[in-house]
Amino acid sequence: MHSFRYVQNQLQCEDVRLSDLVKKFGTPLYVYSEATLTDHFTKLDQALAPLDRLICFAMKSNSNLAVIRTLAGLGSGFDTVSAGEIQRVIAAGGDPRKCVFAGVGKTEEEIAYALDQEIYSFNVESEAELKRISRVAVKRRKIAPVAVRVNPNVDAGTHAKITTGTYENKFGIAFEDIEGVYARAARLPNLRLRGLQMHIGSQLTDVKPFRLAVEKVAPLVARLNARYGFDFFSIGGGLGIVYNPALDSGDAGWWKTPAARRILTPERYAETLKPLLQPLGLRILLEPGRFLTGNAGLLVTRVEYIKKTGRKNFVIVDAAMNDLIRPAFYDSYHQIVPLERRRGATIASDVVGPICESGDYFAKDRPLARVGEGDYLALLSAGAYGSVMGSNYNSRPLAAEVLVRGKKASLVRRRQAISDIWANETIAPWQ
Repeated sequence: MHSFRYVQNQLQCEDVRLSDLVKKFGTPLYVYSEATLTDHFTKLDQALAPLDRLICFAMKSNSNLAVIRTLAGLGSGFDTVSAGEIQRVIAAGGDPRKCVFAGVGKTEEEIAYALDQEIYSFNVESEAELKRISRVAVKRRKIAPVAVRVNPNVDAGTHAKITTGTYENKFGIAFEDIEGVYARAARLPNLRLRGLQMHIGSQLTDVKPFRLAVEKVAPLVARLNARYGFDFFSIGGGLGIVYNPALDSGDAGWWKTPAARRILTPERYAETLKPLLQPLGLRILLEPGRFLTGNAGLLVTRVEYIKKTGRKNFVIVDAAMNDLIRPAFYDSYHQIVPLERRRGATIASDVVGPICESGDYFAKDRPLARVGEGDYLALLSAGAYGSVMGSNYNSRPLAAEVLVRGKKASLVRRRQAISDIWANETIAPWQ
């Protein structure tokens, strides 16, 4: 479910027409629905009751301060992968004591900062990292809470670039080596062995990989808990969303159709995993990102040109791969709809941006309503891995971002000024 729908043929976010936002803030423009963020968090949290649980939002999916503030207000913790993300949590009013710190390349400075903020736990990716955390903790005279990330060697069945739980990936420690790693970690000073963590991949739409991973790892957790006295078991994130048809999935009626039966819902996810997790008697941590934010946001873009060749109909828009890189990076699908609903025949179109790269596209040979210069399109399901992966390639400014609550809309990230792009650059003194 989400809060983007046509009302009298005008696409709205909650009770706000997107066309009105375009008039006020221009394009490219990211728009987020606070109601959708709240709904997704609440549904997942309630589905997991009565487990002792902590949802740690994966900030890598969307690190806008307003998004963080919304989720923090709901009681969310945060899955962070840098000192910068921890600082963002604090800046947004979130609690660093509800933060886990993941990532394979933590620096000594980042570890020290995280210790000073009293984070909930480090998700540790290697023995070398355990030793580094121990050294830093001794220097800071602090006790570092840690959870080693186990690689269960379970294929998530998702895109190769977002699979994280097999031995071909850079993440975690092999399942067979974990008990030895914990035994050695127990001898290191200033470490608290607080739990175990895993994460097998992103955009999973089938519950089977989750079940297989938990079935494999849960007995290991029980053995380690008996030895070291754990507080939690983190099962990671990865819950997928509806990319096609994204717009239809905002309608409660669509979820009763046969097409919806293949979609993994929080309820089915929880029903499968709770019987495996409850006997452990531990707090369960989850690290969802895309599930919370993906369909809570979209990207609005303006049609600049229509270019017809002998073989193609190109719809050239003002957004580009620097604004939303997923199609270029992953060949990912984003449903594209006009802000004003059009009836009649469609035309197979390539929707492309202005960047001088053949990979700068959002759709290829996509049936699309006939549009012309000055019309506006919405790229749906852009709330995760959208703006947060933006860049200044081609010296293009980062897009503006707006948060909607009911009839209210607020600019939560101003459009970057072109001069801001080189604000930190200087000319060498000999030039």
